[in-house]
Amino acid sequence: MTIKVIESQKYGLALHTSTPELGLAISNFAGETRSDVWNLERQVSSQMHQYLMEFIQPQTWKDLAFIAVAKGPGGFTGTRIGVVAARTFGQQLDIPVFAISTLAAVAWSQAERGEKVENKSVIAVQMPAQRGQVFGAIYQLTPDASGLSVLLTDSVFSPEIWQEKLANSHTNYQLIEVKSGLAATVNSILKLAYIDWFLGKRPHWSEALPYYGQHPVDN
Repeated sequence: MTIKVIESQKYGLALHTSTPELGLAISNFAGETRSDVWNLERQVSSQMHQYLMEFIQPQTWKDLAFIAVAKGPGGFTGTRIGVVAARTFGQQLDIPVFAISTLAAVAWSQAERGEKVENKSVIAVQMPAQRGQVFGAIYQLTPDASGLSVLLTDSVFSPEIWQEKLANSHTNYQLIEVKSGLAATVNSILKLAYIDWFLGKRPHWSEALPYYGQHPVDN
């Protein structure tokens, strides 16, 4: 997909905090892109803003056209921290906030690496959930490989039901099992948000909501 410039000197910024790692990415989609991941464990909430202030330089908050954030599934506390931060930035800067599925980001990351097997434009993503269940979703690359269509939205399944969903999909799919390294897909969070931005979507910050999938009290 050919990505066009947002506008002169404007950038998109992405946050990924749904695991103990912090992922940040920024780009103007015109050749200037950078990203990084830090393993902060339980210090994400106390250190995220400091890392972000250093990471964004030499750009400033005024240079941002939109914010993107991983909305989950993932850890309850980390996901909440990222979404709350993105909503706050969006409100203060009066810019759109895109809440992007962590599973969709994994699917897009796989597709961008060119690891799609021929005739397997359908990508199923599964990730361990609490109490022996799994998070699962199924996506399909658009014909021109410029985005993802949702065939099965992010949901929580028992392993048996998830296998039934896959068996009944009637597609030649590629299955990705996520176990670690989610924050490394922060660039995909940013790219998927930009695809929506480029299509004219401008979600208000209040529309950015986390997806936990399971009740946090039980996690």
